[in-house]
Amino acid sequence: MAFNFGGGSSSAGSSGFSFGSFGAKTTAPTAFGFGTTTNTTASSGFGTPAFGVPTTTAAPTGFGFGSTTTGAGGLFGNTQNKGFGFSSGLGAASGAGTGFGGLGGGGLGFGSFNLQPAQPQQGGLFGQQAQAPAQSNQLINTASALSAPTLLNDERDAILAKWNQLQAFWGTGKGYFNNNIPPVDFTQENPFCRFKAVGFSCIPSSKDEDGLVALALNKKEPDVRNLQQQLVESLHKILGGNPTLAVNVEGVKALPDDQTEVIIYIVERSPNGTSKRVPATTLFNYVEQSNVKSQLQQLGVVMSVTRTALSQTQLKQLLQNAPAGVDPIIWEQAKVDNPDPEKLIPVPMVGFKELLRRLKIQEQMTKQHQTRVDIISNDISELQKNQATTVAKIAQYKRKLMDLSHRVLQVLIRQEIQRKSGYAIQVDEEHLRVQLDTIQSELNAPTQFKGRLNELMSQIRMQNHYGAVRAEEKYSVDTDLLREIRQHLKQQQEGLSHLISVIKDDMEDIKIIEQGLHDSVHVRAGKLS
Repeated sequence: MAFNFGGGSSSAGSSGFSFGSFGAKTTAPTAFGFGTTTNTTASSGFGTPAFGVPTTTAAPTGFGFGSTTTGAGGLFGNTQNKGFGFSSGLGAASGAGTGFGGLGGGGLGFGSFNLQPAQPQQGGLFGQQAQAPAQSNQLINTASALSAPTLLNDERDAILAKWNQLQAFWGTGKGYFNNNIPPVDFTQENPFCRFKAVGFSCIPSSKDEDGLVALALNKKEPDVRNLQQQLVESLHKILGGNPTLAVNVEGVKALPDDQTEVIIYIVERSPNGTSKRVPATTLFNYVEQSNVKSQLQQLGVVMSVTRTALSQTQLKQLLQNAPAGVDPIIWEQAKVDNPDPEKLIPVPMVGFKELLRRLKIQEQMTKQHQTRVDIISNDISELQKNQATTVAKIAQYKRKLMDLSHRVLQVLIRQEIQRKSGYAIQVDEEHLRVQLDTIQSELNAPTQFKGRLNELMSQIRMQNHYGAVRAEEKYSVDTDLLREIRQHLKQQQEGLSHLISVIKDDMEDIKIIEQGLHDSVHVRAGKLS
């Protein structure tokens, strides 16, 4: 592994970080370019070349950290502007990247929509002109397969047309219409596919300068958290093991199907002590290289996307142009039905798999929200308990403060008495005595506080007396009623005694019967013998 800090060209077998020239080379090294670079060819450091752009030299794979000037290859790679696209890329610098989740930073996880619109590149005009006839021929072939196939030249072509229409509605299969022209491939992106819908996802808010790149690992969240340090060290080795680079984990989040999303960013430290984050597009372009991607797959990484926000121009362009295969009327209606245009953006859903994926993501997010709500609820309950305890302590401390204040006042009184001992009464003291006498007379007045207090005390004593008397009270029974109760109980007792005597007589009769039966049995036995 070599680190080239100069401006030369690395050999064909070197791999590492190149902190210098990032231009056309005759070899294809894997390099990180840190510095001011000029890319005169279709370098893959910032994406794939535009369609139709000639390349005369090999395209080096690089990781540029600095101001770059892209050449004919363009900044965003693929020039086919599909809006959201139906490739599996999201927020990536290249239009053909793979991704998963809603809109990158929006909280719905990963999605299969490319939110980064393709930008026109220098020299890409010829590629677009070459694509126009191909698209036109595709539309003509599709129309011929659906309306007027000429494969058999008889009435069976009408049946074939209906079959092609059914395949187009379903979004799968091949449409044969001419013996000399290849069949049309019907995919779910074709305009006639019926299994389409439009949902809404959050617009990402992070910038490209934040350097956030999300990696989807085919592992469970607890396993990833337990092995987070090993994952960081492995990623650092994959990035070349440069000591000036540090891999940091922004967050770890669970995804459906036992997958985990890990958001990382790289900090580059310069010799003078300053540090900066590597742009997200630069990091994404590096990890998407075939050799780096294979190493990431060994760590369990199944997908990587950038978490970059869209500019107002890009957002406007995406909203104006309906995605491929989506009816413009449906797209316009989706924009009208957007509940929060400032935070949400319409996202097409094509096919049942995409609908199921978004459903799983929504269930996952709902579960996470419920977990967070439960945590907040527990925190609120704990805070309420602490608040009640604090209120009780405050009341206790107030009572203690009042007691201490009274004690301090008594001490001050005794100290003042000792200090004024032997002195004549002063004028201010005389005024104070007069005021105290006035207050005492007001308190002792019959209609004032002391009289009311005495009245309340007497009422409290009366209540206590009544309570004690009621506690000592006993129930009394009338004499006649008591006599009747005794007579009734006496009759009950006599009836029980008579019943007992009858039972005893019956028992004696039973014993006599048993004795007679026993004797008769012995007499019979003697006669027989």
